[in-house]
Amino acid sequence: MSRPSRFEHYRFLGDKRTQVVYDLDDPSTPSAVVEEVASSGNGAAFGPDTLAEARNRNYKAYKPR
Repeated sequence: MSRPSRFEHYRFLGDKRTQVVYDLDDPSTPSAVVEEVASSGNGAAFGPDTLAEARNRNYKAYKPR
């Protein structure tokens, strides 16, 4: 999956509405959801770009069903 242009330098993309974080390097991450989050203006990047930092901000990791 290619990364959205605003988040091309980040691995983790968070959805501010649902507090879910998506790993852009994981092939099971749904590309349609990532595109929707990035284009809606509800995406969040983390610094440092780690899952631990996302969890520190109360985001939960996306788990495919």
